[in-house]
Amino acid sequence: MTSPASLVLVANATDGSISVFRFDDGALELLATTDGLTGTSTFAVDADRDLVYAAVKGDVAGIVTLSLDRATGVLTPLSRRDLPRGGMNYLALTRGGTALLGAAYGAGYGILSPVTDGEVGEPVSTVEFPNLHSVLPSADGRFAYFVSLGADLIAQYAIADELGLVPLEPATVAAPAGSGPRHLVLSEAQDAVYVMTEFSGEVLRYVRDTFTGVLTAADAATVYDTAAGLGHSEFGANPLDHHYIWGADLHLAGDRLWASERTESTLGAVTVAADGTLAPAETFTVTETQPRGFAVSPDGAWLVAAGEKSTTVSLYAVGGDRLELRQRAETGNGANWVRFV
Repeated sequence: MTSPASLVLVANATDGSISVFRFDDGALELLATTDGLTGTSTFAVDADRDLVYAAVKGDVAGIVTLSLDRATGVLTPLSRRDLPRGGMNYLALTRGGTALLGAAYGAGYGILSPVTDGEVGEPVSTVEFPNLHSVLPSADGRFAYFVSLGADLIAQYAIADELGLVPLEPATVAAPAGSGPRHLVLSEAQDAVYVMTEFSGEVLRYVRDTFTGVLTAADAATVYDTAAGLGHSEFGANPLDHHYIWGADLHLAGDRLWASERTESTLGAVTVAADGTLAPAETFTVTETQPRGFAVSPDGAWLVAAGEKSTTVSLYAVGGDRLELRQRAETGNGANWVRFV
């Protein structure tokens, strides 16, 4: 099993760095690690222009634009946009790389900014909800969805030509009370949105009207090991102290929705049936400690997982809902964001 040569980028929040690996013939090779990116825990990549937009923290938070040298893996800073209100926890590009969406968890606000020649402009639009954890646009750049963990909802917007965020009707869609919605992905056909919950360890499915952009709640499936004795988590609780569910990341590969759970440090896959319904995960792989972030290769054949409490990433070959460990590679401290490029 092989995939075309590509790159894998990993953000190491504790070290304030991004590691760049070459991925070729089923193996990872560390090319370079770029430091000076304080607290970076999310980035977005414009692969066509070889630009990386990294959220940084510190005395003044911001978004740093870096150019990516694919041969050496070196990231070179080009510009910076300060964010006095607080740093981003999720970034996503839209409109062919000409606009950038962001969600700030601690500060409880989201942004939409223009991007010109790699430089992030002042936010054109802002939204406010408690504990915004992620945001994604539709593939056509017409809509954006913000996930509020604190309010148990998904806020849905149309993106106007001038990059204004216009609330849809209804403006928000509820998640189950106390579930803690966190990350979301859109189906390949763009007719469904899947949301990972932090406190209940579920994948929620929302049917999406591709014309209006409106979401309608459909069904859900568990994606944590129900035999592990984990309790339902709650806002403000330390999940490790109470052995609570601690859901994290979510990625779609074919008919599988892969998700991570940090208390037991597992990866599992919910199966998506032909009619869109979800089946609970049944097989679990213990991975890097506290797997906040991971990624699946574009062809769905490989998965790279990072751990907040480890200094390595694990490379797996994917076979159905099972993972075969192929390699562990050193990256850095506090690794929490992974992307194939």
